[in-house]
Amino acid sequence: MRVSELIEMLRDQPPDAEVELAVIAPVEDDLDDITVDRYSVEGMLPWTDDDSDELVIWLVGGEDDDVEAFLDAI
Repeated sequence: MRVSELIEMLRDQPPDAEVELAVIAPVEDDLDDITVDRYSVEGMLPWTDDDSDELVIWLVGGEDDDVEAFLDAI
């Protein structure tokens, strides 16, 4: 997803609505069951992979202590 696409999707949403990141993953590889973990978006981080010159934007979220430790480490 491009930043412009995200902005377009959010444009019609209430400006005071909370933004969360929902991470969907299978419970087990061979089953159809899924789990959903929800996290508040606490910040964003521009990132460039070592093998690419393309800039990507990370939306950063998770448990408060984990996010703080991650952002402090960077």
